[in-house]
Parts: sequence; C-alpha cells; structure tokens
Amino acid sequence: MSERNFSFLEAKQKIEAYCAYQDRCHYEVSNKLTQWGISGEQKEQLIADLIVHRFLDEERFAESYVSGKFRIKQWGRIKIRQHLKAKFVPEYCIQKAIGQIDGDDYYSTLLQLAEKKAAALKSEKDSFKKKAKIIRYLVSKGYEMDLIYEALSEE
Repeated sequence: MSERNFSFLEAKQKIEAYCAYQDRCHYEVSNKLTQWGISGEQKEQLIADLIVHRFLDEERFAESYVSGKFRIKQWGRIKIRQHLKAKFVPEYCIQKAIGQIDGDDYYSTLLQLAEKKAAALKSEKDSFKKKAKIIRYLVSKGYEMDLIYEALSEE
C-alpha cells in the first residue's frame, strides 16, 4: 500500500469517483482515505460529505453486495452475512438486505449447486463420502445445514 498525500480537494474528488464507480461501505472508504494519508478531522469531514451527497450509503451498499454475491457467486446467507460483518456493516442493514433474497430462488440455487457438485463427483463410488463432499461444498458456499439436508433428501 503506497501512501500518497493528497490535498483535501484532490482527496474529495478521488473519493467521490471511488464511491461513484461502485457502492462502498464506510469501512472501505475509511481505509482508502487512510491509505492516501488523510486522517482525523479531514477524514470525518470527507465521509460526512459523501453521506450527505449520497455517495456513501450503507443500506444501498448492503443490498447491492447481497444481490451480487447471491446472484453471481451463488453464496448463501451465512457467508454473505460474515463478509458484511467483516466490513462493519450495521446489523440492521445486513438483515434488511438479506431479507430481500427470494426464498424460492435461494432454495433452487442451493439445489442447482448440489446437483452440479454431485455430477462433478460421479467417479466417487462411496455414497457416504460423496454426500459428505457435497455437504462440505455447500457449507463452504454459506448455506444453512437444515436447507442442505432438505435439498439432499430430495435427490
């Protein structure tokens, strides 16, 4: 991480562009400003300005993060929640964003992942080992155990 020293106005323009490119959370913006050598009062002032001008919005960030990780990477709720907590997103925003995942889409995605993994494990002769590998895979993707068992019982 190379530390650069920007003037307040340069930092304001750069951080606005950073936030406009994609939704960011407070944690990411704070880290970026620290990297640039901005701290203390100036950092707080820039973050407040970003919030006022809607460049920075935790709820919007959480919603786009959840949507992207579920739709593109097919992550489960557990993994998404853990990653949002690591970014210090407020619990309220996490709950609201995760609540927007459609239950039917979620379950059908879980079934698709299980089927795809089972197909990839065709060479595994031991059905117990095969099932264990599928469960491990789905847990690593962040899905809940009760849903995993339910999905595997359907196969």
